[in-house]
Amino acid sequence: MDPYVIRRRSNWKDAEELEATAARSSAEGEKMSDEVRWIRSYVVQEEDGTLGTVCVYEGVDPDAIRRHADNTGMSADEIAKVVNTVIVREDPVAV
Repeated sequence: MDPYVIRRRSNWKDAEELEATAARSSAEGEKMSDEVRWIRSYVVQEEDGTLGTVCVYEGVDPDAIRRHADNTGMSADEIAKVVNTVIVREDPVAV
């Protein structure tokens, strides 16, 4: 599987909606574990106040990523294959 970054814009009105979708995403990921694997997500506040995400996944191809999103009921507005990773600092730990 190759790494991909997925941008999901304005999918959720609040954290509760996002958590419900995350649970569906995990369950769907278990069904598709040979095609898609969720690595991490960064939740961002959109200009209109809704929530979006930037997600890192591993997948066999962009179509598998799209199927996972469709099956979960969320968008995959942009999908880009990661060609390299540069880590300047580790992700900060939430307190």
